[in-house]
Amino acid sequence: MNNLKLYSEVSLNLQLQSPQEELILFSAFDIEQSRLFFASSANNIYATHLSSLQHERAWSKTSIPAHVTRIELDEAEDSITSFVYLMEKEALLVGTSKGLLLLHSVDDNASQVVGGVDGGVRCVSASPDGDVLAIITGTGQILVMTLDWDLLYETALEDVAEDGSRICDLTLSNIESPIAWRGDGKYFVTLSEALDSTSMLKRLKVWERHSGALHAVSESKSFMGSVVDWMPSGAKVAAVYDRKAQNECPAIVFYERNGLERSLFSINEQANATVEFLKWNCSSDLLAAVVRCDNYDCVKIWYFSNNHWYLKSEIRYPRHDGVRFVWNPTRPLQLICWTLGGQITSYNFIWNSAVMEDSTALVIDDSKILVTPLSLYLMPPPMYLFSLKFSSVVRDFAFYSKNSKNCLAAFLSDGCLCIVELPATDTWEDLEGKELLVEASSSDSPFGSVLHLIWLDPHKILAVSHHGFSHSNYLPQTSLGEEDLGFYLQEIELTCSEDHVPGLLTCSGWNAKVSSRNSLEETIIGITPNPASKGSAFVQFDGGKVYEYVPKLGISRGASKLDWSFSSTCPWMSAVLVGDSVSSKPLLFGLDDSCRLHVSGKIICNNCSSFSFYSNLADQVITHLILATKQDLLFVVEISDVLQKELEIKHENFIHAGKKKREENRNFINIWERGAKVVGVVHGDEAAVLLQPSRGNLECIYPRKLVLASICNALVQRRFRDALLMVRRQRIDFNVLVDYCGWQVFLQSAAEFVKQVNNLNHMTEFVCAIKNEDTTETLYKEFISSPSPKEAKDVQSQDSKGFDSNNKVSSVLLAIRKALEDQLPETPARELCILTTLARSDPPALDEALERIKVIREAELSGSNDQRRMSYPTAEEALKHLLWLSDSESVYEAALGLYDLNLAAMVALNSQQDPKEFLPFLQELESMPDTLMRYNIDLRLQRFEKALKHIVSAGDTCYADSMNLMKKNPQLFPLGLQLIADPNKKRQVLDAWGDHLSNEKCFEDAATTYLCCSSFEKALKSYRSCGNWGKVLTVAGLLKLGKDEIMQLAHDLCEELQALGKPKEAAKIALEYCGEINNGMSLLISARDWEEALRVALMHSRQDLISEVKNAALECAVLLIGEYEEGLEKVGKYLARYLALRQRRLLLAAKVQSEERSMNDLDDDTASEASSNFSGMSAYTTGTRNSSATSMRSSAASRARDARRQRKKGKIRAGSPGEEIALVDHLKGMPPTSEALQELKSLLHTLMMLGEVETARKLQKAGENFQQSHMAAVKLAEDTVSTDGIDEQTQTLEHYTQSTRDVVQNSEAFFWRCKVFLSP
Repeated sequence: MNNLKLYSEVSLNLQLQSPQEELILFSAFDIEQSRLFFASSANNIYATHLSSLQHERAWSKTSIPAHVTRIELDEAEDSITSFVYLMEKEALLVGTSKGLLLLHSVDDNASQVVGGVDGGVRCVSASPDGDVLAIITGTGQILVMTLDWDLLYETALEDVAEDGSRICDLTLSNIESPIAWRGDGKYFVTLSEALDSTSMLKRLKVWERHSGALHAVSESKSFMGSVVDWMPSGAKVAAVYDRKAQNECPAIVFYERNGLERSLFSINEQANATVEFLKWNCSSDLLAAVVRCDNYDCVKIWYFSNNHWYLKSEIRYPRHDGVRFVWNPTRPLQLICWTLGGQITSYNFIWNSAVMEDSTALVIDDSKILVTPLSLYLMPPPMYLFSLKFSSVVRDFAFYSKNSKNCLAAFLSDGCLCIVELPATDTWEDLEGKELLVEASSSDSPFGSVLHLIWLDPHKILAVSHHGFSHSNYLPQTSLGEEDLGFYLQEIELTCSEDHVPGLLTCSGWNAKVSSRNSLEETIIGITPNPASKGSAFVQFDGGKVYEYVPKLGISRGASKLDWSFSSTCPWMSAVLVGDSVSSKPLLFGLDDSCRLHVSGKIICNNCSSFSFYSNLADQVITHLILATKQDLLFVVEISDVLQKELEIKHENFIHAGKKKREENRNFINIWERGAKVVGVVHGDEAAVLLQPSRGNLECIYPRKLVLASICNALVQRRFRDALLMVRRQRIDFNVLVDYCGWQVFLQSAAEFVKQVNNLNHMTEFVCAIKNEDTTETLYKEFISSPSPKEAKDVQSQDSKGFDSNNKVSSVLLAIRKALEDQLPETPARELCILTTLARSDPPALDEALERIKVIREAELSGSNDQRRMSYPTAEEALKHLLWLSDSESVYEAALGLYDLNLAAMVALNSQQDPKEFLPFLQELESMPDTLMRYNIDLRLQRFEKALKHIVSAGDTCYADSMNLMKKNPQLFPLGLQLIADPNKKRQVLDAWGDHLSNEKCFEDAATTYLCCSSFEKALKSYRSCGNWGKVLTVAGLLKLGKDEIMQLAHDLCEELQALGKPKEAAKIALEYCGEINNGMSLLISARDWEEALRVALMHSRQDLISEVKNAALECAVLLIGEYEEGLEKVGKYLARYLALRQRRLLLAAKVQSEERSMNDLDDDTASEASSNFSGMSAYTTGTRNSSATSMRSSAASRARDARRQRKKGKIRAGSPGEEIALVDHLKGMPPTSEALQELKSLLHTLMMLGEVETARKLQKAGENFQQSHMAAVKLAEDTVSTDGIDEQTQTLEHYTQSTRDVVQNSEAFFWRCKVFLSP
């Protein structure tokens, strides 16, 4: 679905030596230097560069500069009959009517005769690779020779009769070469007369290049002239059938290499029309022909797609001009036409999508425009809904669709301008299959040849046209002066003399008037309407300069503060409206020939092949950019990302994703067919992207990002029914409907949601899909970029009264249930939907569901025939529905929990349980008293609290059962204490509870429980078990034990505390309860409670104890000083080892990285394998190299190795992969604990009290040095872990110790120091 758009046209004249007598006859192309050569009837050769046709001043009507050389021939009657450019020789090979072959160097202006043939040279053709030449002589011979002029073989072109005579005498003509080569040069084809000389039939002959053998011959057909060309790709040979005998116009026919006819199509002209010339473009997708009609010559261009030939363009010339053309061999969409008089015109085409902004496809085919509204019908070409028929071929058109008004303006090849006003799109169904004739508009002033055409408003058109060129001279127009020739930008006002009838087309009665005309001095590449300003447009000049055009004011150069220009020429240009309905602005996109996508003066993609826009808003404000890359990846980009310049972050410039196709990446879609292009979108809720592969069919996809955007837009607009239908159609998770605005907000909209949907089947699907998960943060996090509104997520609790604020499923289903009851009438389907909400709650509300079924069953049993009962399903139907949604065992247990044995039996029967199993159980329950029945049901359902209540209410006879129940379920003890009122029974419950806590090793709680029931002996035992010696002695006092018993108890506790490693507490018992001063002092010294030991010694005024404390303190100080000095040495050793390992790791990593960079040119698999191998070679990583041996190891060996690693995790093994990390961890684990620092502080104060000031000073200095060095080493290790290099000057332990000295002086970690010993 593309149209061939002519975006640039330049026409210049060759300065002929004899303009009145000289004619241009032949052309040749120099690919290497981009030169064109023309041979004239006066034997002159003109050479010109293609750059002359691309100069910005080429729009002015001037002559083209050309280098002229004359071919001097020996005979006056001799003339050039054919010539070709030989790239290997960098010269022209010229053939003459007298049989001369001349090699002419244009640069040196020198000619050399390299050979001669009998009968003259009819045509010369070089093979595509330039290695051989094929020459047809006037005597009907084919000569094939090398560029060294060695003859490879010679064969007869025409068939030879049995008597040896030829079919007919050949005469030289000015027809182009009848030799056509296949693209690879292995074969060439000729067109020759058939053996039957009485007819005008001809045959195609396919020749083998190397041997000269005749490969294939076609059937004898009435071919026209010598028109034949082989498609460069080699698939088809094109020729022309002359069908005048059948009174039909010529047909272009296609043959295969084997000489069999494949297909044909008519050129749709008069029967006497002739095809003079035929040529494929270099990409084999366009076929152009020169067709001579009665009043004009024309160049027609066809395109093949989906088994149909479309006539995409027609350029008419006056008949006397004798137009010919040549395709640019390197640019498939550049056509160069030339006339006998020397006018050369360059036409530059582009492929434009035929899908308009409103998703209407308008495909040009000859004199028709095929119309298909893709928003209503997804028809692949060449099918269409209806067509518009014009008087001649459509060259260009413009479409206007806004505010339900659809207008089409078409410029035809005969120079007419046609206007059509179409009805609203939703009425086009009535036009299906119709062909509507469109009349040309009337005009008093000439339009010229229109190049660009757009609508400014429903009554005004802006066009770029020209006057004075050879083909534009053919167009009907009034007389123009010399000053009127050239290019113009003109406004055309439209009026209609007929009234528009709603629902019908207005195809006639239009009048066009040129209201404004501005001459142009620069090349205009494209124009596009400004969507933000009515009546204005953007105009792009060559080079990418873009200015705004304002009606009546013209082009405003520099008047706007905004710069719309591109950095290069962009033949594809679109202006779209972005923003929101309140504030919007235009945004200009452009795509250049190098596949670079420009926007706002910036290139956002370097490999874009096609792009389009999508809007889910009613005012057509664009929300998404859709682009396809040359790597066949489709990206859906939010316009907000383009405006905020976040494309590099989210889409990695659309480049790197192509190298990560194997990875999970949701930013793009892989296009399944190579070369597919984005041709359009379907806006709004449809959210479709239209792709067209190279073969021409139409593919429609629904990108998940667009679908979710349209669903979210519908939710914001509170169109719940549309959102639900989109979710169902696109198989999106239903939770999006609840999660996007926040499920708390959905609770308030539940009534409106149910009212709009009004479909119980859809509601049941929705209810069954709700789950406790925010899909906008999990499943669709990558697609829904816009977060839900903050006010929607932070709904206050009072807005959701009656709902569980922490349970999404239950709250949403409760709101739906209430809405169903309020909004929809009572029907069986509604009741089943309500049961669904109960069954799907979290947890399932089976009790409430069974209660509703119970009510229905009771109504059935009552036999009432009221109308309300008819609006409910039967109890059996409702129960089966509930069983289908829930686990049958859970429903059976819920029925038992209602203590309704009949309902339980009904559930059991419908859930296909074995009656031999459930009937005896139910009968046994039915025979019990009500309280015991409920107790047994609760026990079965493990509802122990209800069981306890029921068994307690059964009386004293069941007291033993209640005690057993509490002992088996200890969590029931608190409830039992509330239910049992008898004090004696309460004490039994407390005692049993205490025994349970004691068995569970909860001795503190057990002792408290025993105290509540006055069980002091058990309480004392529990306190002793938990080591609470204070409360043990307290309870001993409550038991009124004797002094000797308490003394013995104190001795036992003291020994137990010593065994438990609590000397400080044991010392307190020895001093306070046992009176053992010496033992207490020994325990205080072993506990390193120096200040307390000195206090006790001084309190008792015992010099021996004071000396003991002093000696122990000095001994401890000496030991600590040694430990600190040893620790200081270890810190330096570990840090030095770590720094050496780190340096080696960084060097090895840099080497591996450089080698990986050198392999970037390798394929992905090789690079990946090499990278894996390098990663396993590091001695300081945990990676291992992949090999067959490691891949075959057993799982048991793996588990054993992992266990060994865990055991050795804390060890430092030299040379191991984890040595570096282990060193850092070990350094971090070396600081003294807070208890050790507290003991150090106590020791310093004690030494000062004992007069050992110097020892205290040394001790503080050693501890301070160790702690400072350790802190500096840890900081140094942390700094180097996160860097890629090590500074050997600054990153040393000495430097860090010095730099952190001032910081740590005031640190809380040094609380233990005495200020009197601090160094200045």
